[in-house]
Amino acid sequence: MSYCGDVTVGEVWEALTRDDKAVLVDVRTQPEWAFVGICDLSGLDKMPLLVSWQEYPHMAPNPAFADMIMAENIPLDSPLYFLCRSGVRSRAAAQAMTRAGYEKCFNILGGFEGDRDGAGHRGQQDGWKAAGLPWTQN
Repeated sequence: MSYCGDVTVGEVWEALTRDDKAVLVDVRTQPEWAFVGICDLSGLDKMPLLVSWQEYPHMAPNPAFADMIMAENIPLDSPLYFLCRSGVRSRAAAQAMTRAGYEKCFNILGGFEGDRDGAGHRGQQDGWKAAGLPWTQN
């Protein structure tokens, strides 16, 4: 069973704005949230759900990932939008939660920081930050 597909950060922002049931699930690690930043959904009266797909520092898969999301009691028909740094971990997370019974799981293309630009830097050419969407950093 596959997930519903890939969406752009603009499509996610629109979905989060218009659908009260839509949830942004950030699957990066705690150091990424703390040092790189997180999506700021406060203007929508929402918070991203922070659940790591892989456990830092060894980056082993988080065996409790699905259970942690299910513990939030999110209805199975709620759209779940999965975000990571560039869109790889989030695709795997969307697939896993589809297998767990969620009906509308999407991978966010470009993730939070996107691909590296010509100078090797992220956050400049695609992803949440490059799109100018709201984010915050500790």
